[in-house]
Amino acid sequence: MTSETSTSIPTPPASSPPGKTYTGLDTSAVPLWRGLLRWESALVVVFLGVLVMGASNSSTFLDGSNFFFIGVNEGEVAIMALPLLLIVMTGEMDLSVASMLGLSGTVMGYLFQNGWSIWPAMLAALVVGALGGALNGFLVAGLGLPSIAVTIGSLTLFRGIAEILLAPKIVTGFPISLTNIGVIPISGTELSYSAGIFLVMALTVGIVLHATPLGRSIIAIGLQPEAAKFSGIRVNRIKFSLYVFSGVVCSFAGILFALKNSSVSYDAGLGLELDVVAVVLFGGVSIFGGRGTVIGVVLSAVTFGTLLQALTQMGVQAEVQKIITGVLLLLSLVLPRMGLVIAGLRDRATQPAKPAQPIQPVQSA
Repeated sequence: MTSETSTSIPTPPASSPPGKTYTGLDTSAVPLWRGLLRWESALVVVFLGVLVMGASNSSTFLDGSNFFFIGVNEGEVAIMALPLLLIVMTGEMDLSVASMLGLSGTVMGYLFQNGWSIWPAMLAALVVGALGGALNGFLVAGLGLPSIAVTIGSLTLFRGIAEILLAPKIVTGFPISLTNIGVIPISGTELSYSAGIFLVMALTVGIVLHATPLGRSIIAIGLQPEAAKFSGIRVNRIKFSLYVFSGVVCSFAGILFALKNSSVSYDAGLGLELDVVAVVLFGGVSIFGGRGTVIGVVLSAVTFGTLLQALTQMGVQAEVQKIITGVLLLLSLVLPRMGLVIAGLRDRATQPAKPAQPIQPVQSA
């Protein structure tokens, strides 16, 4: 088990700004308005461009019913993006999100098929999600293993368990009162249930991340993990809890996915982890941790879902859509890095040159 304490002591800067005392940990982030003028504003422009592209191709693209189907198709991806946002903010990764979606739906379907009522089966699926998240959390936070390697392994593990339990069967016959969530919008709106749940969860996660001590701790862990430990932040405990949270949320998304489709198969959600990661990183979250906003992820999810819907209505093949997803994922990694490089070059160019030091004559003996 990795110790929660650290013996490294941050070195104070040579000089501090007037009126600011160095505390050993800088949790200050870029002001929100500056972030909005950069990445989030670009996402708004891209979203408007996608709307124009879709509307030019179909006269019904801007209808409320079309946005209902966007929410139906992308709601679970958006929901899984929220816990992944928090994990990436700490500098870690979870690639097992879609496999947990498939495993939780499989567990619910398997138990329902074997005589369990739907509600206990759903509860058991959530417990499986918590256990899967705890496994990831223990390996990453407890043993200090690389999160990408761990979650690639658990991705395969979860999918293999689902295949053993259910393949090649497909479970159907869920209560109609629950399966209606995939075909009926929220009363009085054109909003799908999964999209409505996502918005409520996004509001909650946004408050936690941007307005609570826990959120500031998550940001601090991503920016300066060693300094965060020195400041008394329980880094390992927070990371472990985030992985458990991710497991529960992804299992909940798996339940929604199964009820929406009125069926369960072991390969449900296969490949969706790429979409979830793309939504998070395209939302402006730094893969190195410590940078990102919930607003950016919400805009990214809406833009991403609208883009895929427009491409589908234009007759673009699913394989080509995957290529576009990959391109967006690469751009979300390259563009922020290019911005940092350009900013560094600009600062270097504007920095005044140091005066040359006079050469002292050598005294002869």
